[in-house]
Amino acid sequence: MAENPTVKSNRDKFRERMSKKYPDHNFDDEEALYGQIGDDYDGYEKEINGYKEREKAFSDLFTSDPRSASFLTNWCKGGNPAIELVRMFGDDFVEELKDPDKQEELAKASQEYAERVAKEKDFEEQYQKNISETLSTIKAIQDEKGWSDEQVDEVMEFLVNIMKDGILGKFSRESIEMASKAINHDANVEEAAHEGEVRGRNAKIDEKLRKKTRNDGTANLSGKNGGSGSKRQMPDLGAISRYDGAQSIWERGGEKRTAYK
Repeated sequence: MAENPTVKSNRDKFRERMSKKYPDHNFDDEEALYGQIGDDYDGYEKEINGYKEREKAFSDLFTSDPRSASFLTNWCKGGNPAIELVRMFGDDFVEELKDPDKQEELAKASQEYAERVAKEKDFEEQYQKNISETLSTIKAIQDEKGWSDEQVDEVMEFLVNIMKDGILGKFSRESIEMASKAINHDANVEEAAHEGEVRGRNAKIDEKLRKKTRNDGTANLSGKNGGSGSKRQMPDLGAISRYDGAQSIWERGGEKRTAYK
């Protein structure tokens, strides 16, 4: 008879899903699980609110001037933005460009555009350089530690999640504690090594003392038979001093006991 396959509960499925998303978290603890769910919902709400604000801005723009919607639509379809502006706004747009009173504003806008493009180009060059170095570093670590591609993906996903949380101003307790452990790792390892070295020396000293006590033939000074020094001179107490404990009172006195019948 075939065994029935184990059916996972929705709770277990959700916990596994969260564990894949946050491999550094222990979701066997329900407080940690629900805490992370709350953090995720906060993040989702911020993202949704951002989408709503941008959507409202576009909606207000399109409502105020429907031509703007047509302009953006044609532009997204591959149209030339300058031509589409003329198509939508006609001579008004051309006249604005020729207006002497607007030349200063146009020059400023043109400068801002050039600076933005240059900055974006610089960022793009830096990104390409950095990502190339990062990929080389990941490959070296993977070869050195024997990580699988899945392990690399989990590590990078964890770092990306921290980066995303940082952009939103959100840092979980687990991430903060993990960062603290990483920062203090070398000091903790050094301290543990020092403590182990001290314990090792103390253990060797104790062992040497035990061996010396067992094997050096020295008498145990704490026992009743201990010590080999000279005997202490006791004061003369007369007859009491001459009592050695082995003779009876008659033998000590040199008398014979008379037996009475």
